[in-house]
Amino acid sequence: MALKTKLFDVAAHLNSPEEIRDFLQEVAATGDESDFIHALNTAARAVGMTEVAKKAGVTRASLYKSLADDGNPRFETVSKIVTALGCKLAVV
Repeated sequence: MALKTKLFDVAAHLNSPEEIRDFLQEVAATGDESDFIHALNTAARAVGMTEVAKKAGVTRASLYKSLADDGNPRFETVSKIVTALGCKLAVV
């Protein structure tokens, strides 16, 4: 009998602003730039891409494009997305 598995989606487990903040903090501390962009994508999916796009002042299509695996978002866009997710960028 074949083993059945399901894909694990972190976005399904980010249920609060605190969990999103902790997730982004961990990725920022342990990953690289592309990992952080991927984490922003995951967090945006957890909240809802349409809602994040509205709060960030970008179109939904632009948000998807910026956070795609081959996306290369500007710092301004990353900052707007982080703010829309209820977080702040900080240098410590």
